[in-house]
Amino acid sequence: MLVTLLIALREGLEAALIVGIMLGYLKKTGQTAHNRQIWIGVAAAVALSIALAAGIQIAGAELEGAAEEIFEGTAMLLAVVVLTWMVIWMRAQARTLKTTLEGKVQSAIGAGKGVGLVAVAFLAVFREGVETALLLSAASFTTDGLSALAGAVIGLALAVLIGALVYASTIRLNLRLFFSVTSLFLLAFAAGLLAHSVHEFQEAGVLFTLNEHVWDLSGILSDSSPVGQVLAILFGYQSDPSIESVVVYWAYWVATLIGVRWWLDRTIGRPATNRVAAAGA
Repeated sequence: MLVTLLIALREGLEAALIVGIMLGYLKKTGQTAHNRQIWIGVAAAVALSIALAAGIQIAGAELEGAAEEIFEGTAMLLAVVVLTWMVIWMRAQARTLKTTLEGKVQSAIGAGKGVGLVAVAFLAVFREGVETALLLSAASFTTDGLSALAGAVIGLALAVLIGALVYASTIRLNLRLFFSVTSLFLLAFAAGLLAHSVHEFQEAGVLFTLNEHVWDLSGILSDSSPVGQVLAILFGYQSDPSIESVVVYWAYWVATLIGVRWWLDRTIGRPATNRVAAAGA
């Protein structure tokens, strides 16, 4: 429940902020007559995202045995790619997101086509919806379905509430801190998902293993115990992992941390000397 709540809160808040930026721009420029097109695009994106999430769950429910394990492993692997890209993209685009969205809104209005503004809102929100649907589906494979749904509903409700309060300027949220903390948490979740996907592929016989159980902590902290289940859901804990799961887990962390730094340097163009100076400030 905690994982799906956090995913829904993070993705929902991103979507709410995007909508807030577009509506705020229309209000600031006296063009609120176009609010309707924004909400049409948002509604369409939400509806299609829900349909996508339902489709993934239905497809997974129809499978059994090795086919089910391959499906879940593939969904987890895809979720890891999407989640990692989401974190890196948001870090790189955070500074220019507002300006870019406002420019797209104004261009759509200038073109004189209402469908253009609907499309801008739809595409901006649907990207978040696809990420949410995929991540929540992957998370549901590692936890109870009802608990995952409850967490998602609560997370989305909180995101809408916080987004509305931010838009109304009744509160000030440290978004940089929020996204930094949740990014680390989600990367830890992604690392666990990746290791778990390896386990699923090995269970299905798709991947071989050099050592099926590197260690066995079942007698100390089994992943079927209450605490073990929480750690398994949050961070992919396995009491008796294979050597491949362990290697992949830590290789992901190394590759991601190096990749994030490289990508930020490449997109923002901040030299290493400036990073050192900023870190010491």
